[in-house]
Amino acid sequence: MKIVTCVAPVNIAVIKYWGKRDENLILPINDSISASLSTDIMCAKTTIMASPLLKENKFWLNGREQTFDSPRLSNCIKAIRARCDETLPQFNWKISICSENNFPTAAGLASSAAGYACLVHALAQLYEIKGEISDIARQGSGSACRSIYGGWVQWHKGDLPTGADSIATQIAPADHWPEMRIIVLVVNDCRKKYSSTSGMKTTTETSTLVKFRAESVVNQRAKAMKKAIEDKDYESFAEITMKDSNQMHAICLDTFPPCVYMNDTSHAIVNLVHSYNEYKKGQKVAYTFDAGPNACIYLLQSEVEQFISVVNHVFPKPADIDAVEYYRGLTLPNKQLDKKIVDDLNLTPHDTGVLKYIIYTKVGGGPQVLGDPSEHLLQDNGLPKQ
Repeated sequence: MKIVTCVAPVNIAVIKYWGKRDENLILPINDSISASLSTDIMCAKTTIMASPLLKENKFWLNGREQTFDSPRLSNCIKAIRARCDETLPQFNWKISICSENNFPTAAGLASSAAGYACLVHALAQLYEIKGEISDIARQGSGSACRSIYGGWVQWHKGDLPTGADSIATQIAPADHWPEMRIIVLVVNDCRKKYSSTSGMKTTTETSTLVKFRAESVVNQRAKAMKKAIEDKDYESFAEITMKDSNQMHAICLDTFPPCVYMNDTSHAIVNLVHSYNEYKKGQKVAYTFDAGPNACIYLLQSEVEQFISVVNHVFPKPADIDAVEYYRGLTLPNKQLDKKIVDDLNLTPHDTGVLKYIIYTKVGGGPQVLGDPSEHLLQDNGLPKQ
């Protein structure tokens, strides 16, 4: 019997991946860039057990049994096993996989990226595989290849029809830009109406703007973003991040029928960020939205105290929600709101409860193997114990 437990990070793109040139291999139409977030705050956790006692393969996600015949799951397992030493005893054993996320699934917070990166990393440990595996994670969920690495990561679209060169590489490690922070404003933590997979497929089939973005915009934008990260040039970083988020969602609207991921609260956050930056006379805060209404705010640590005080004023916390439940992750500073900002920006509070909760985190490392197997995951799903 062999048991492996791993955790893997969420990644939030600053240059977006939206659209595939090959649905089966999950090959993107353009490069993308992201930051992997701290696994201490948000992560996927996967335990895999291989045993000669198991009669069949099993898979659980967040405590619910799933089909083991999912094409993407099968593709990842087949690709890993193709690189495995077939003389290993576990090669012939059945496996049980238990995976869980400590954040909402399918709500536009990159749950599939963390989940498949964690699965592939754990499988690689189980079958004792070394070397590049981001190309395998990509076959589960495209952006999962970026979660194979920590820090700042670029997914190269590649040119080969096999997808062999469509891999992720690290631009800079997690400690490269230690002042960088991320605030996630959770607007809706329910399953989104349009999945990313179906949304991208419809976009590539119907949007007239997506081809222009892929061929004429992203290459130069990715180069500029990479330089901004390497130089720790926040002003450039912030402007590119917001422009690329806006463009992705413009393309979603250009899709027919349109894929609408942002809502009124999302747009209110956009307006607040631009008003705040105008007041501060520079790009001090940057928003980005993946395929969902939740805002991921990139900002430097020095700006957190004042900006979060503004957020708390504009989007007040409901009185009946405990602060520990509402403010998650790292400890947020508790600064008294500057009345001058309220007056100058004419800030009008929204109704309480517009935001479900707030996550405060930072850039972190890549997947990790945990020292002890997750016994509770095994026991909760009735798997045999050692």
